[in-house]
Amino acid sequence: METVIDLKDITKTYVMGMEDLTVLKGVSLTINRNEYVAIMGPSGSGKSTLMNIIGCLDTPTSGEYILSGQNVSDMDDQELAEVRNKEIGFVFQTFNLLARIDALHNVELPLVYSGMNKSDRIEKAENALINVGLEDRMTHKPNELSGGQRQRVAIARALVNNPAIILADEPTGNLDTKTGEEIMILFETLHAKGNTIILVTHEEDIAKHAHRIIKIRDGEIESDMPNANKIKKTEVTA
Repeated sequence: METVIDLKDITKTYVMGMEDLTVLKGVSLTINRNEYVAIMGPSGSGKSTLMNIIGCLDTPTSGEYILSGQNVSDMDDQELAEVRNKEIGFVFQTFNLLARIDALHNVELPLVYSGMNKSDRIEKAENALINVGLEDRMTHKPNELSGGQRQRVAIARALVNNPAIILADEPTGNLDTKTGEEIMILFETLHAKGNTIILVTHEEDIAKHAHRIIKIRDGEIESDMPNANKIKKTEVTA
């Protein structure tokens, strides 16, 4: 299997006044292409810091991070921004859509930064919206969409660059239970199509959709186990 994420003995320490606060304490893990992984942990466990490092939004204090064959541990901000744009699609709890532009142009934005010509950008953005079932909502602005539809736009935006990884941070946190389940079914579909998905959550009900569950506590990996229920279900389907 091809490894897309390889973390080796990652630590992260923040200077808090006169004290140092170590949030990650020697975390090592690998994630392969087309895995569906949930990273779980309570507030203060270090899962958000780990997510920020995986997503190249922050750099480790020590250790090595190889992403799709590139050592990103020591990259500067500009290099990290380029890696983020090419390798990672982000889905956030708060959607992070621009209110003044429609769904199509929200999805198109990552392609603008990559320098793609306009006709190709529009075609790719349209296809991404079709893939999440929003072909009839392309010209609607965020305030004209339901919460679930806005999250689907955010997922389409995450997909549009064909990233190695989709990184979803509490993606159902602002949705009702029924809509949240619909979004999780969409992630299942994307995984079945070959996408690598990393889900960051504190909710057991959301983590249970993943095929592998990594639990982090006090800055260390507490457990890293296959989701037995998913494996059984896959075997029965096969």
